[in-house]
Amino acid sequence: MPDYRLAEVETKFADLIWDNEPINSGELVRLAEKALNWKKPTTYTMLRRLCARGIFKSENAVVTSLLKREAFFAGEGRAFIDNRFGGSVPAFIASLVGSARLSDTQADELIALIQAHKTGSPANSDSRGGKEGKS
Repeated sequence: MPDYRLAEVETKFADLIWDNEPINSGELVRLAEKALNWKKPTTYTMLRRLCARGIFKSENAVVTSLLKREAFFAGEGRAFIDNRFGGSVPAFIASLVGSARLSDTQADELIALIQAHKTGSPANSDSRGGKEGKS
């Protein structure tokens, strides 16, 4: 099972891979130098670390993901809810809402997600929260 935690700099590096995969490792070094101001050894150290964690793989100098971005962040969310709320999604949502009032749009989105889950049909929702989900 992959480790679903990424530090901020690891997330930036993972985004470089997800945004450009499949990517040649030499090109990844160039992108990391430009975007993160990293030298080659730093890039390869981080790549080895994330490969060892089961997120990416590097074969024949080509880097690809073992977990797509959406799957990774879904797993991160599940792990957070499991660790902090005993796996209870309602307890998690209650903590988010607290005394704050949901907008009508946010409430409608939650209702649509729950209905979609109950019927097994896909919901129209951004897996990272979308604009409305960030308040």
